[in-house]
Amino acid sequence: MTPTAAIQPVTSKERIDVIDITRGFALLGILLVNMETFRRPVYAYMSGLNQPAGLDKLAAWLIAFFAEGKFFSLFSFLFGLGLYLLMERVEGRGGRFVPLYLRRMAVLLGFGLLHGFLLWCGDILLPYAILGVLLLLFRKRSPRGLLTWTVVFLALSILIQGGLLGLTEVGRAFSGPGAMEAMFEESRQQAIAATNQAIQVYTQGSLAEIFNQRIADELFMLPFNFFIAPNIFAMFLLGLYFGKRQIFRDIPQYLPLFRRLLVIGLVVGVTGNLIYVIAGEGASPSNPSLNSLISWAGQAVGAPMLSLAYLSAIVLLTQREAWKRRLSPLGAVGRMALSNYILQTLICTTIFYNYGLGLYNRVGEAVGLLLTFAIFLAQIPLSRWWLKRFRFGPLEWLWRSLTYGSWQPMRLKAESSSE
Repeated sequence: MTPTAAIQPVTSKERIDVIDITRGFALLGILLVNMETFRRPVYAYMSGLNQPAGLDKLAAWLIAFFAEGKFFSLFSFLFGLGLYLLMERVEGRGGRFVPLYLRRMAVLLGFGLLHGFLLWCGDILLPYAILGVLLLLFRKRSPRGLLTWTVVFLALSILIQGGLLGLTEVGRAFSGPGAMEAMFEESRQQAIAATNQAIQVYTQGSLAEIFNQRIADELFMLPFNFFIAPNIFAMFLLGLYFGKRQIFRDIPQYLPLFRRLLVIGLVVGVTGNLIYVIAGEGASPSNPSLNSLISWAGQAVGAPMLSLAYLSAIVLLTQREAWKRRLSPLGAVGRMALSNYILQTLICTTIFYNYGLGLYNRVGEAVGLLLTFAIFLAQIPLSRWWLKRFRFGPLEWLWRSLTYGSWQPMRLKAESSSE
């Protein structure tokens, strides 16, 4: 085996269909959540302005319960699983995994920086690239060790929130009467001002003003990655655990495991997310409280478990040929996950910003929900059409070419002729 042959991209024959299907499903959920930040300012949540009512409130509740935190958890799981599959393939062919993987993360970091600062502030690629490098430190851990660290990082997420609440209470005890509340109210007023400014820029501003606003939005969002990083990394580790156990190499053998995960995931996930949405109703985003801690804890446990229930349901359904055919269109979206993720940004910013349809801050959660399904349903035939002609999505092709240090054959016939 030559070094070049050892580090070629995976071929279509080597792909695991259920992973692509799950990744495509995850992209739908990610768009469901991201639509909130596409259609209105990132500061609106902190400001407490424009609380939903009627159908919008129902849509917001459904998104919070079924989607928020669940799909980046699912995508993070697949990321960790992907690291193991890549490592197994490269090292099994005598290649050097670490340099290849570091180049892969460096390219992903570049995509994240460009996406976050040039297109939209809700980027997840940047934290994935950084945490993906840290994941290398755990690649030689035993399966048992990976499970232990998964629990540690899930608990760390709750401890961080508990620490913030503790600091807040200490501040209340040592500051004058109402001093902390005054500080939180000042922060809320700043969020209101930032919300109004963002609305003005994205509805009436020039391209230069929109660019400057996007930089401000991205810098505002970056610290929030600190709070979700433990959850992301915990799911990275769990995906790596599944890879080391070879679970997706022999799914029929592990069907009892997926059945147990489905039941446990639903019970714990539904309970945790009920706590998340109910406690969240009584919490102020700009003022840490016991309610906000309980809400966060509910999601920190409930979101990963419900995402595992989603995963298990897909795995079990795809064991039936009829359901595998029905779900297979999602696999095309999943094979082009990076391209479709960026395409969602391009479509949504065109819909909402003033250089497009100008619907920014003019539609509620219910319309956003309809737009989400319309966009995703359009991506399914587009992805299938593309993959009938090409090996990769356009950004996947660029990612692989930069990672492997050579331009990869793009047209499908190039792969078939080389095998």
